[in-house]
Amino acid sequence: MLALSTIVFLLTAAANAVDTTVNPQLVASLKGSATQLDRLKLLTSDSDWLFDFNAQKGYTYSPGSVVNANAATFPALTTMGMTMAMLNLGPCAMLPPHMHPRATNLVVAVEGTTNTYMVEENGARLVKQTLTPGKMTIFPQGSLHTMQNTGCTNATLVSALNSEDQGTLNLLNSLYMFPDDMVKAAYGGGDSFAAMNMSGVAGGIPPVGTGSILGSAECLAACKKGSS
Repeated sequence: MLALSTIVFLLTAAANAVDTTVNPQLVASLKGSATQLDRLKLLTSDSDWLFDFNAQKGYTYSPGSVVNANAATFPALTTMGMTMAMLNLGPCAMLPPHMHPRATNLVVAVEGTTNTYMVEENGARLVKQTLTPGKMTIFPQGSLHTMQNTGCTNATLVSALNSEDQGTLNLLNSLYMFPDDMVKAAYGGGDSFAAMNMSGVAGGIPPVGTGSILGSAECLAACKKGSS
């Protein structure tokens, strides 16, 4: 069972990155083509069929990143129904609680040790997995999930999603977009919440970044102790 302090830290993390469409006109033309042969005529260069994760903006292990190959970043995937992502987690790095509204997600570990947590719906139990190289877990479409590298070296995972427009919705960034009084009521209300500075709480949630931030204080302390 996670310690309360760890859970609180997980729920006050940064959001995942938002992808920018690199060639909107090409994507629109690919979507408007009647046949696959017509689409192939729009992808005339061999380079149109190659995606270099390492060369993408934001690719980092400091503290980490999510790099997506999808219709926005890799137009050749338009209409293909797939997204591939590299999940880079530096020591103790994590992905904040989030969900994918339009895709089921398969995640396999390549290096390191990563703990994952998933809840699919109200009434469902928490599913926890420890992923080491060669092990995979599944996050069903719309399920709330998060993960953290529990080691003091880098962890790398590969993610496959069954949509080229999978979308990502982060729990806290979206929660605090609702009216303050409703959010306080959702927490249970009462005097302790009535005095809560909601704008201050929301302002402390980092904006969308590279998709990964430093994780729990327990992990960071253990790695610091181990390196001393």
